[in-house]
Amino acid sequence: MTSQQPPLWRRAVAELLGTSLLVMIVVGSGIAAERLSPNDVGLQLLQNSTATVLGLTVLIVVLGPVSGAHFNPVVSLADWILGRRRGTGLTLQDLGTYIVAQTVGAISGSVVANAMFDVGTSISVKDRATTGHLLGEVVATAGLVLLIFALAATKRGVLAAPAVGAYIGAAYWFTSSTSFANPAVTVGRIFSDTFAGIAPASVPGFVMAQLVGAAVGLGLLLMLFPSAARSADGAVVPHEESPVKA
Repeated sequence: MTSQQPPLWRRAVAELLGTSLLVMIVVGSGIAAERLSPNDVGLQLLQNSTATVLGLTVLIVVLGPVSGAHFNPVVSLADWILGRRRGTGLTLQDLGTYIVAQTVGAISGSVVANAMFDVGTSISVKDRATTGHLLGEVVATAGLVLLIFALAATKRGVLAAPAVGAYIGAAYWFTSSTSFANPAVTVGRIFSDTFAGIAPASVPGFVMAQLVGAAVGLGLLLMLFPSAARSADGAVVPHEESPVKA
């Protein structure tokens, strides 16, 4: 990262807060959807996905200038991998800090969402790890990584907030897994036995599928945009010249 970046602790707080709020949005809107439309799963998914699209877009706009608004370990990992050739993007210390902050944030988001709706925090029993769901996670994550870093490589990072929000909203519907596409969010959703939850036994398969998807997305990125490694600092939101002073 460049010297113009906010200090690591501030970026870590932004990643923790952003991931926590993202999971609050996903889990909280899932609980609300169950209560508002108890007999219509399709309507529940529409309510859940709409809240996620809008909330994620806002979170990227607000926190992007501080940390880049990754909120996702596979995005941070891809940023680190792309930056190794040119010394851009996250350092190894940054990567570890981001992943810890994202995971802690995701768990806290579930706990707070449960508390807001007077639902006790408990381990989900919703089994999701079918072959179709795992393939869905590969596809969802590959598309997300390709989108984010293609925008950075083509200097269109200003579009990241609406584009990422729109993609995740679409992927809720066109993937069988409803597009978790995020290891930290996957872990966080263990702690809510509600519409948005996932059983612990399903998590290793989901995370592995997400890592495979990230690798596929990076492969496609470098095939289509060979100069992408020069733009690692632009993921998700360009922040190498952040207006937020250290």
